This record gives sequence, structure tokens and C-alpha cells, in this order.
Amino acid sequence: MPEETKEILMKLKDAVAVLALSVLVVVFLVVNKIIPIVQNIMEMNDQYAAQTLVLADKQRERDELKSAAKKQDDMSGIEKTFFESDEVGLDAEGLIAGEFSEILKIIRANTIKMLSINYTYDPKDDKFVQGVPDKYNVALLDMELISNYKNFETFLKALYQHEHFLDICKVEVEPYEKNKSILMIKFSMKLYAKK
Repeated sequence: MPEETKEILMKLKDAVAVLALSVLVVVFLVVNKIIPIVQNIMEMNDQYAAQTLVLADKQRERDELKSAAKKQDDMSGIEKTFFESDEVGLDAEGLIAGEFSEILKIIRANTIKMLSINYTYDPKDDKFVQGVPDKYNVALLDMELISNYKNFETFLKALYQHEHFLDICKVEVEPYEKNKSILMIKFSMKLYAKK
């Protein structure tokens, strides 16, 4: 091989080596620049996913608060008043009798049978009697009732919708042994009346 060819091949070899080294340096620099960008993109993607979950939780909380506020607005018109009699000078029994007659109408309207009833007027453990005994009379009614499921349900709904303030203290329900569709109910409630 002539000397000139050897020299050209050497220069070509050197040029290829420089070119390969340049390509490696460029690839190395590009990779060093791309890796942090890719890592940053992945990090941002993770943050986006986490923020999306937080946003979903916040939206759920907002919806629950809106629902609670709507329910509160719906309930705001259901404020109860205390029973008041037009007659003056009635004792506790006389005052409560008017309120009790309304409860009896609800019981009869729902075809519930009353086995027994016990009255306790102005029970000492009642907060109204303790706090303002000169303003309110209270009667604790302990009743034993017989009903079917549907009638008892509508009875409870009617008590809830009743215009005067009352307090359901205790409800014990068990099915009748001979017919499970009939309920034996022990029911306690307090009726309140303004003096």
C-alpha cells in the first residue's frame, strides 16, 4: 500500500474516532439532560395523581356539606312549639290531656291497639321540670302497644311530623310469638305543655 493511502486511512481512522467520540459526548450530554426532565415529568405525574385524589376528597366533602346544608334548610321549617291550652288555671293533668288527645288520635288513625298506659306527671329527672318548673308541665307516658310493622312505622312518622314538641324516650319492639307480623311494643314518651 502506498504511503499516501496509509496516511489517508490514518486520517480517516482519526476522523472516525473523533466523530465517534463526539457522538458519544453528545449522546452522554443529551441523556444527562433528558433523564432529569423525564424524572421531573414522572414526579409531576405522581403529584398530579395525588392532587387529583385530594381534589376528589374535597369535592366529596363539599357535596356532603351541601347535602347537610340542604337537609338543614329542609328541616328549618319543622321547628316545634310547646302545646298550649286556651283554658286558664289547669293543673298538669288538665294541660297534658289536650296534648294526649292529639296523640290518641294518631294512635287510632294508625290502627294501633293500646294495652296499657301509665302516666308520671312532672318527673323529677326531666330537664324542663328542673330548669323552669313554673313554665312547663311534663307527662311521661309508658305505653304497651300492639301493631303491625307498617302501622307502627306510619305512627312514628306521624309523631315526628307532629306540630308540638315531644320526646320519644324508649322504644322496645319484639314480634308476637304466635304471629311474627304483629309487634309487641313498649313505648315511652314525654309530652310537654306550657302552663
